[in-house]
Amino acid sequence: MIVVTGAAGFIGSNLVWRLNSLGRDDIIAVDLDPAADVSPNLAPLRIADYLTKDAFRRWLGDDANARSLEAVYHLGACSSTTETRWDYLAENNLGYTQDLCRLCLDADVRFVTASSAATYGDGSAGYDDDHALLGTLRPLNLYGRSKHEFDLWALGEGLLDRIVCLKYFNVYGPNEWHKGDMRSMVCKGFEQIRDTGRVRLFASDRPEFPDGGQRRDFIYVDDAVDLTLWCGANRQANGVFNVGTGLAATWNRLMGAIFAALGREPAIDYVPMPDELKGRYQYHTEARMEKLRAAGCDLPLTALEAAVADYVRNHLVDHSHRGV
Repeated sequence: MIVVTGAAGFIGSNLVWRLNSLGRDDIIAVDLDPAADVSPNLAPLRIADYLTKDAFRRWLGDDANARSLEAVYHLGACSSTTETRWDYLAENNLGYTQDLCRLCLDADVRFVTASSAATYGDGSAGYDDDHALLGTLRPLNLYGRSKHEFDLWALGEGLLDRIVCLKYFNVYGPNEWHKGDMRSMVCKGFEQIRDTGRVRLFASDRPEFPDGGQRRDFIYVDDAVDLTLWCGANRQANGVFNVGTGLAATWNRLMGAIFAALGREPAIDYVPMPDELKGRYQYHTEARMEKLRAAGCDLPLTALEAAVADYVRNHLVDHSHRGV
């Protein structure tokens, strides 16, 4: 039996979809809403049971239940980078994850949890997932802080040789419709192009970066899921790992891939960087992937243009959700 928390969400539902495609339907899906098991993301998928977040914590506290599990993929969290209630994030993202981690380790259940590239802050300390560098990182928002504090807690408790914490970079792909303004720019850019024929990007306010030349490490959700499942299946690979491509791409290139997928010439407008983002905007992110590769993970990753084309043509054009 496998547990996926945040199963009605973006990466979680894609993980369930991938497990289904591998012939696995012995899955307990966990999420917030009692009705999330019939959400558009989960409804087409095969699961054995559905539990709310708090019900699952109680269920996992029963040793017999816990020992029936093969792995817990803990992907559920409040992922809003604008959330300002630290007490809420400290309980929902940090305390809850600590509880699940302890219960899984007590029952020898493989525990894989989502950290975030938001823990790297402005990138001035680099994007290296070396444990020795964790203390140098300074997240820019409370969401990033909540993820960073779990990583630091696991390090301090000596648990990083028994669990996996995955720092996801800019993930995009099917099943992110529900995320509102937190959707990827592939999704939002597609909608702008569909509706107006043009797309808007932030102009650069740093001379070393041209407009649209800001760079991010964009990874397709299919690849992120495959890396996640690899970590779950390989118990020799433990600790904090980046989940990215290791190759940063400009926003201009990303938008160009959307236009190409639609058979259109690029038409990009650059708008001023909002004052509230100045000094808090990441101009360059690029995952160091050597550590995961050294652990034995040699899975191939999808090229950006091919991934964007698949997402646009097979999911965004008809607003489809992943199904089996």
